[in-house]
Parts: sequence; C-alpha cells; structure tokens
Amino acid sequence: MKVAKKVSKGTKAGKMTKPKRTAKRLLVVANQAAAAEAARRARHLKALSCVSGAERELEELVFGDSLTGEEDELLRRLAGPRPVTAAEEKNLQEESSDSGVENEAKRDLLLKSPAWVDEDDEAEENVDMTHKYRKVLMKSDAETMLTKKKLKKRLEEQFQQAMGGVPAWADLENRKSSKRTLSDSDSDEDDDLLRRTGNFITSSESLPRGILKMSTCPPANQERFANGKLVTVQFHPSAQVVMTAGHDRSVSLFQVDGIRNPKIQSIYLESFPIYKAHFSMDGEQVIATGTHHSMFFVYDMMAGSIIPIPKVRGVEEKFLRNFELSPDGSFMLLIGNSGYLHLLSMKTKELISTMKVNGRCTASAFTPDSSKIYSYSKEGEVFIWDVRSRKSLHKFEDEGSLEGKCIAVSKNNQYVACGSSSGVVNLYTTDVCLKENRPKPVKAIMNLVTSATCVTFNPTTEILAVASRDADEAVKLVHLPSYTVFSNFPVFRKKQIYLTQSMDFSPRSGYFSVANNKGKALLFRLKHYSFF
Repeated sequence: MKVAKKVSKGTKAGKMTKPKRTAKRLLVVANQAAAAEAARRARHLKALSCVSGAERELEELVFGDSLTGEEDELLRRLAGPRPVTAAEEKNLQEESSDSGVENEAKRDLLLKSPAWVDEDDEAEENVDMTHKYRKVLMKSDAETMLTKKKLKKRLEEQFQQAMGGVPAWADLENRKSSKRTLSDSDSDEDDDLLRRTGNFITSSESLPRGILKMSTCPPANQERFANGKLVTVQFHPSAQVVMTAGHDRSVSLFQVDGIRNPKIQSIYLESFPIYKAHFSMDGEQVIATGTHHSMFFVYDMMAGSIIPIPKVRGVEEKFLRNFELSPDGSFMLLIGNSGYLHLLSMKTKELISTMKVNGRCTASAFTPDSSKIYSYSKEGEVFIWDVRSRKSLHKFEDEGSLEGKCIAVSKNNQYVACGSSSGVVNLYTTDVCLKENRPKPVKAIMNLVTSATCVTFNPTTEILAVASRDADEAVKLVHLPSYTVFSNFPVFRKKQIYLTQSMDFSPRSGYFSVANNKGKALLFRLKHYSFF
C-alpha cells in the first residue's frame, strides 16, 4: 500500500511539471515572435529610409505607419524644435534665393508688353467743338476737334471752377478718411465721457433774441455787379457758392469767403431778361425763366451746356415767370395765369398734371417732404394740394388779407408764413392750417408798411426774413419762437439795402444775402452760426 501511494504521488508531480514546461515553451515562442516582428519592423524602416518619397507614401498607405515612427514623432514634438545645422541653414538660404528669382521672373513676365496690339483699340474718337453747346469749352479757334478724353478733362475743370473746387460729395478719398476720422473721434469722445464725472449739461445753443450778432461783408458779387435790377440771389445747396441773376440777361456764380468773393463763372442769355433763377436740388443745374417769354433755360453745370426748353406740351401760357422746385428734386411747379398750376417732371421737363385754384395764384411753396403744395391766391385764400393725387386737401383764408403776395413753409414743416399787400405777414402752424378754415395766426408781423413781397425761413427755423420791394430798407428779421424783431437790422439811419428783390440764407445759416435794385448782392455774416 505504501508503494502504491508513492507511485501516485510521483504521478501527480509529473502532471504538475508538464504544464510548467509548456508555459515556458510558449513564453520562448512568444519572445521569438516578438523578436522576429521587431526585426521585420527594423527591416521595413530600413527599406522605407532607402526608397523614394513616392514609394514611402505608397507603402505607408498600404501597410500603415509603424508604431516606432509614431512614438518617435511624439517624442520629437515633446522635445521641441531641434537646432538647425549649418548645412540645413545653407540649404534654406539657397531655396529662398531660388524662390526670389522665381518671383522676379514672374514679375518680369507680367510687365512684358503684349505680343499683339489692335490699332483700332488705340484710336480715339474726336468730338466736334464747333457745336453751339460746346463752343464755350474752346480755348482757341484752332480747337475745332477734341478727343473724348480731353473733352472729359475740360468738363471736369469747368465744373471744379464753377463749384470752387472738388465738392465733398465727389471726393471719395476724403469722404472715406472723414468717415474714419469721425468714427475715431466718436469713440474717443465716448471713452472721455466714461472717464469723467460731473455735470454734462451746457448752455443752450439756440439763437438768442433781441440783438443779432452779425457783420457786413463785401457784396457777394463785388467782382461783377449786375447792370440793373438783381432779381435772384441764392446759395448753392452743397458748395460754398452763391448765384446771382438779373435783368441784364446774365447768371453769375461766386465763391463765398466773406472777403473777396471771387467770381467763378458768368453765362449770358441773349435777349432774355431773367425773371427768376433757381439751383436744382442736387446743385448740378440752374433753371431760369424770363420776363416776357413762354420758354425757359436750363444751364447744366456738369456738361457746361445751356439747354433751351422752348415749349412744354400741354402748357398753354403766354408767359412763364414764377416757378418752384420740390425739395426732393422730382418736380417743377410752373405758376400760370388764371389760377393754373402746372406740375412738371424735373427729369424730363414734361407735364405731369395741371391744377387750378379759384382766382389767380400769386405764390406757391412745397412742404419739406415734397408731399404737399401750398398755393396762395390773389383773393387771400390758401389751397393745400396733395402732390401724389394732385387733389385739393384743404383750403383756408389768410386772416385780414386783401391780396396775397408771397408764401413760405419752414424747413422743419412747423410754420407757414403768408405775406399780403397790406404789409402784414401772418405766421401759422401747419397743423392748424390743415384743420381749420379760418385759422388764427400765432403772430401777425406788422413791421412793414408796404406790400410784403418776399418771405423766407433760415434752415434752422430760428429766423424769418420778411421784406418789401416797394420801400427802401424794408427788411426785417424775426426771431422764432419769440416772434420778436431783431432791433439791430437793418442799421438805423444807414441806407445800404435799398429796394429788396430777393433774399436767401446759406445752407447752415452762416451767411445772409439780399439782392437789391442796384445790382448788388449784399452779404452779411451771422456770427451765431459757425458754419457756412
């Protein structure tokens, strides 16, 4: 029994040692396989280092990149950029010089002249300068023909002379720089506002009543006085330029500086004494009507041409004298006889529609938004028209008016001023005029003793100028909204204005001009306003 037990123990020991040997063999085999795999990888890396770049990319695409390569790349990135050797630096310099040579070669290639040129492309078309609308552009009798390029340059020079330089709206570079400057200044002001504390409320910038701070400048047209009555004076809507027109058949442009006021240009309309002249709202044209003509002229300052409008189809008028232009530049209103109002397109100068008031229309005015027309009849009635439908919206009677003479609407559409033959100028608010048939004026200005023939508001609606052409020095400036007259204008016992024919304020109220019967456009500087 003992022998049997020993044998059984030996058998168990044999069974225990056999798995241990098998595990050892498996471990040896695994190590050999790992070594073989490592050797294979080493050979593969060696082969990759020997083949070309294209073959290497192809093999990596098929077999995948090696684990060792990925580990090496990770370690290289963690270690940071390695120092560049002298040989590599020399190679980089050579490559950069080669690229510079290539760039110079490309530039030379671009600068080379074309291989073939069509002579017809180079030929410029000539323009006949003897045409009646282009004769004014000729500098000598020999310039009978000009190329289109030279003609364009000549027109640009003439326009700049007429405008007193390049207008701000035409100078794109200055407009861009001014926008950048404005944005920078706004941001600086905002930053400054946030840095400081205290009271930011300042004194009012509104015009004070009583005494108007002003100075007398040389006449706006001192370099060319009109021979006779000066019927129109008007400031350009955007440039620092003033226009005068009179019975001497001429329209003149002057640059306003308050010192010399140099003349820019004059045009002469043969056998055409001017009744009224007016700038178009874009400032590119001048429209002029005559005293005894059924036609009118358009002076195109951009093209340098004078265009006659001999007859407007559908307008049966013996004389075309008084007219108004809409602030948006779309319409021209001709005031005819027997109460007829002819609405024309400003672009085509063709008739759009005709309206009629009761009696005879003496004056008209557009509202600032060009949506309505106020027409003042000789009988003292005011008709309000809708421009879109050409229908009468309302009618009211001007209080105490014996005969209507002139009418004006303020630039902010707050007031309507009606001047009558009695010399009284009634001032109404527009909302009352649209509702009541017999509105009460907020102020009846009775400083004139002869017919009120001209009324106009300044752009800020702080001054109302009223005048009469029937008496010397009959001009008054009324302060709004106090409705009081400035006591220092005109100068007491100093005769300088004579008979007022026309008045106008500059676009920002810096200047005030009066055209008189002596052919002068008197100029006054209003010091409260710092801009032209």
